[in-house]
Amino acid sequence: MLNLYPNNAASAKPAVLEAGVSGLQGWLVERGWPAWYVRPIRRWILLARAAEFAVMTDLPRALRAQLEEAYSIFGSRVVTHQQARDGTHKLVLRLRDGEHIECVLLQEDGRRTACISTQVGCGMGCVFCASGLNGVVRNLTAGEIIEELVLLRNLLPEGDRLSHIVVMGMGEPLANLDALVEALDAAGAKDGLGIGARHITISTVGLPAKIRRLAELGKQYHLAVSLHAPDDELRTRIVPTNSKTGLEDILAASDEFFQRTGRQVTFEYVLLGGINDGLPQAQALVRLMQGRRPLINLIPFNEVAGLRYRRPTDASLHAFAECLRSAGLSVKVRKRKGSEIDAACGQLRRQVELQRAGDNPAREATGTSAPLGGLRG
Repeated sequence: MLNLYPNNAASAKPAVLEAGVSGLQGWLVERGWPAWYVRPIRRWILLARAAEFAVMTDLPRALRAQLEEAYSIFGSRVVTHQQARDGTHKLVLRLRDGEHIECVLLQEDGRRTACISTQVGCGMGCVFCASGLNGVVRNLTAGEIIEELVLLRNLLPEGDRLSHIVVMGMGEPLANLDALVEALDAAGAKDGLGIGARHITISTVGLPAKIRRLAELGKQYHLAVSLHAPDDELRTRIVPTNSKTGLEDILAASDEFFQRTGRQVTFEYVLLGGINDGLPQAQALVRLMQGRRPLINLIPFNEVAGLRYRRPTDASLHAFAECLRSAGLSVKVRKRKGSEIDAACGQLRRQVELQRAGDNPAREATGTSAPLGGLRG
């Protein structure tokens, strides 16, 4: 069931997390407050789930009043919240500029995983993904990315916490690397969300220069490369940006990431029925992976209204996976989570945007609406 809250408008005041550590320190000093007050302010939001400044009782009353006047706790607002029987939650958030993004909370086997977006829309143009139908609108700020994590964490019972982060939502994460790393640093801090780098996976369509830069940062993140095809001809049809990179350079950068960090690289492969899910493609993928020890994450396509691609048959999925396993490759088939709440491929955000366009047809006609988008896979 779709639950919309039209009166739940984004705040007119900037969000306190949006200010960042240095910005909030400067604001405090300008008003005669010690810069170190930034730590308890952020700790109240990141750790103590504060929803208003009034509850920050270890801060002076006058400071709380000034914060209330200048800032909001959150800049984004939940306009849609759905929950599946398997414990999956999906949020559509309206940002301060009126754009929408998606994020998802996945709960399974003791894990509490946040799947987050990094951009409004996406510029990569993968043919099966609704995120990039209208291109990229803008990057998310570090504060907006942190808010996704906090809002998802706040869905959990008091005392429960997020255990993992997968950066697999809307957008190309490495195209917004600086803001993403700033947000993940905050998430990993002891007075933040306490999520270690080894519990964070960053997915990319494959930007070799950015993969190398990520490796140079010395972080212990997992890297997941969205491969989707075993040769350049097919991959360029599925992932148009491949024409500017090519598999050879992407794989070389991935090898460098492994050599620098020691972290196993995952190659994600969305199976599109009748396109890239045959035994010839599986055998070509085996040859491509020779000399490497990756994890292959097979993702059966989740069908989306308006896109012509279809889910692979169970038989083709099984045959593809067995071909890889018989060659000694480590293979995982992604489970379908939250399907009844449209938790994949941007289906829920697509509904919100279509409703928005229906309320204001000129917005859709002029091309100024946010792209229809969502989570990969």
